[in-house]
Amino acid sequence: MKTHKRLDVWREAMLLVKLTYEASAAFPKAELFGLTSQMRRAAISVPSNIAEGVARSSTREYAHFLSIARGSLNELDTQMEIACMLGLLPQTHDIFQQLDRTFRLLNGLQSSIKKKLES
Repeated sequence: MKTHKRLDVWREAMLLVKLTYEASAAFPKAELFGLTSQMRRAAISVPSNIAEGVARSSTREYAHFLSIARGSLNELDTQMEIACMLGLLPQTHDIFQQLDRTFRLLNGLQSSIKKKLES
């Protein structure tokens, strides 16, 4: 099994992608090239950058790609808030809990990698 597939954060980020696709499928067609596309790209970027970071040869590069994944996660969080504000997504949607789980796991992994860089 590939190393990134063993990471809880990667698996949770993959579930976040699935939930993002499911939630945005109900958005109006007028949003297909707007919010829908942006949310899906941001969601896909999270596990993709985690996987790319794992594949890199140095801890510093790994940390860099985790930072990009975190930026994409923050971008997705903002886009979900916009979807709520526009009435496209309820505040109670499961995607928000999944986003929080993914944030927590990514923060933990980043802290662990940061300690390796400091030692």
